Amino acid sequence: MASCAGLALCGQALVVRGGSRFLATSTASRDVQRLAVPRAPGTRGITLDRTLDSDDDVPFTYDCSTAEKKSQENKGEDGQPVEKGSDTILASAFSKSGGYFALTDDSKRLILFRTKPWQCLSVRTVVRRCTALTFTASEEKLLVADKSGDVYSFSVSDPQGCGRLELGHLSMLLDVAVSPDDRYVLTADRDEKIRVSWAAAPHSIESFCLGHAEFVSRILVLPDHPELLLSSSGDCTLRLWEYRSGRELHCCHLTSLREPEEPWGDKRSAASRIAYWGQESCVALLCDCIPVVYIFQLDARRQQLAYRQQLAFQHRVWDVAFEEGRGLWVLQDCREAPLVLCRPVGGRWQAVPENAALEKVSAHLQGNWAMLEGLAGVDAGFSGLYKATFDNVTAYLRKKEERLQKRRQQNPPPGPNGQAKKMKPEEASLRCSS
Repeated sequence: MASCAGLALCGQALVVRGGSRFLATSTASRDVQRLAVPRAPGTRGITLDRTLDSDDDVPFTYDCSTAEKKSQENKGEDGQPVEKGSDTILASAFSKSGGYFALTDDSKRLILFRTKPWQCLSVRTVVRRCTALTFTASEEKLLVADKSGDVYSFSVSDPQGCGRLELGHLSMLLDVAVSPDDRYVLTADRDEKIRVSWAAAPHSIESFCLGHAEFVSRILVLPDHPELLLSSSGDCTLRLWEYRSGRELHCCHLTSLREPEEPWGDKRSAASRIAYWGQESCVALLCDCIPVVYIFQLDARRQQLAYRQQLAFQHRVWDVAFEEGRGLWVLQDCREAPLVLCRPVGGRWQAVPENAALEKVSAHLQGNWAMLEGLAGVDAGFSGLYKATFDNVTAYLRKKEERLQKRRQQNPPPGPNGQAKKMKPEEASLRCSS
């Protein structure tokens, strides 16, 4: 599902998106060059520090509303005009090497970028609005999942190539992933299922991961443990799988981690992001519309997840992402501090008070805050995907009782002889006159 704002990281490349726009920059600190000034006779020499401005310090911005639009009639199957999109970005992803970046918007476009340097390579049309996308590990294809349950592949080497239908489902897809060896395509749908299909022959299904009681919102194959899969769902659980066999290894119930006094303690929510940090084998879980990030530790040997702590924030958290060697980046709805960088200190995660990279990226976001400013009240979560329950038995019994009451009023109870005596009109008038 689309989120109102998003954060993506690959290496030192960082992208923040909001509405129809995104900003790309680098988390690398500014280089400092030390210059030695020659000394005059009889004096001491001095050194000066000079900050070197690089291309990475100049952010790249892009607005989908300015992208190429295909000249085609926007008509539905019934021949009536369909609603035009607002160019809002629905999903985005980096390739494994970080050399490519792609996004889809609600105007049914797939836009591909090269990141070194940043350049738009193509604007292609998709059949339906998309919910998720990912690159294959080889970076030869881009897989796009849409609301009708189909997955299309688009060539990366041929940026103008048309999409090819790879596989289909009977329900809406919410996420798509690829195994690190490109052998399997994993899809998560609204009907509680995770399907593992062969990439070379998508009609061949390797397994199903079954166990969730609500829609599966996010899936993530662990890069350093390619046989393991993490999944989250509207049933408030985080599950660990051996996905080739479809075997569930561990299940964490998020409701048991909440405090009763928390305002969202009894609120059902689905994870909008699963992030993994291979350096410390840490998993960060962000739930929809809750300003809390849950931190878990992966024990790959025992194939379990251990809950460590939760990070609470004063403002709404839009997205999270790990950067190797630096920590957890948190994007929040706060212009004064749009980003928070967290690191483990003494075994406990906490916010870093001062950091050159954090200050630089935050300054870029503050200068482009207009793309995030109108997203404070936007609810683009999973609330509309939960199962609807209908209690028609209560309504039936209530209507039945109303019918019986009306029938009793129309037919009075029987008299002493066992039959209800009906009065003639003249008798009724005589009794009234007497």
